[in-house]
Amino acid sequence: MVPIRELAETWSSWYSNSAAIRSSIAFAHVGGLVAGGGSAIAADRATLRALVRGGPFLAAEIDRLQGAHRIVLAGLVAVGVSGVLLMLANFDEYLVSKVFWLKMTLVAALFLNGAWLALVARRARGGQEQYSRRLRVACLASLALWFATTFLGTVLPNVL
Repeated sequence: MVPIRELAETWSSWYSNSAAIRSSIAFAHVGGLVAGGGSAIAADRATLRALVRGGPFLAAEIDRLQGAHRIVLAGLVAVGVSGVLLMLANFDEYLVSKVFWLKMTLVAALFLNGAWLALVARRARGGQEQYSRRLRVACLASLALWFATTFLGTVLPNVL
């Protein structure tokens, strides 16, 4: 743990003493959230609408959903990298923060749900009704998780 703590202390010093670094990291975090989360929310809503319409509407939306998935993953990478840098800038406080660990649990759930959503979307495209129901649940879970993690992200700096 000592090398991580030394790295965190060095990074914290750079981060604390540079408005440009702080601004860049904050933008990467928020920008990744806007790109990834915004794309996911729009795709989830469109998929839920297509599930009601069914047939070719659902197949077309699942194709779009798979395209959106790449943007979501890129956004999550930006959020993840910037999040690690934010955590390292205030390492000791993050390690003991219950809000931080709850947020990380929801982020893990977001990744798992995204993988599940991609899997059931491929299967729902074939028209199997049980996968359409699962796709609906995955989309609703995605919406809830994106908003919950965003909420905790706004709470976190206020409780450190």
